[in-house]
Amino acid sequence: MNTLAEENYLKSIYHLSMGADNVSTNQIAASLNTKASSVTDMLKKLADKALINYTRYQGVSLTPSGEKIAVNIIRKHRLWEYFLVEKLNFKWDEVHDMAEEMEHISSAELIDRLDEFMDYPQHDPHGEPIPDCNGRFKSPELKPVSALTVNDQGIISGVRDHTSAFLQYLDKQQLTIGKKIAITEIIEFDHSVVLQIENKKEVHISREVANNLLIAL
Repeated sequence: MNTLAEENYLKSIYHLSMGADNVSTNQIAASLNTKASSVTDMLKKLADKALINYTRYQGVSLTPSGEKIAVNIIRKHRLWEYFLVEKLNFKWDEVHDMAEEMEHISSAELIDRLDEFMDYPQHDPHGEPIPDCNGRFKSPELKPVSALTVNDQGIISGVRDHTSAFLQYLDKQQLTIGKKIAITEIIEFDHSVVLQIENKKEVHISREVANNLLIAL
């Protein structure tokens, strides 16, 4: 059995390792808002349990066992977010912290029944893929709006920023998952973007928002 703190470390390493072979101690410390010395102590414990590959000053990677645990935590987190939004009518900006607590529930039977009860959802409310009971999932090919050009269009399918403030902003602008958007103008001065939503409303978004808003073409 792994502690809550150990699970949080494994999940953090998993997210940080996307697109990278190794994760640094400083990256983990920044992600978990803790001291590098505390990270080093935890990494030694995880290495002793054969959940990570760790050599000091050379970075960290998950072992197959560590990755399996991390993906299972992520599965539980995303299933609970889906449940809270779709069944209990919470807003998508309200559920992250609650799911952070609920993801550590250990009962595999409960999570499998939850998955079945909701008819095996494929994505959480923020567009992230939900792993199945075997840890399998397909990551959609998404691009940030900032990487697009005028006349490109697609479906809003994910976000990079999961903070409440950002999600509330998207709600206010009607830039929510599933909406079809088209790029009508890119402002040369600051690289902000003008979008048309569902062939109706136009909205002007900053470069930062464009970097954090993901679409499927």
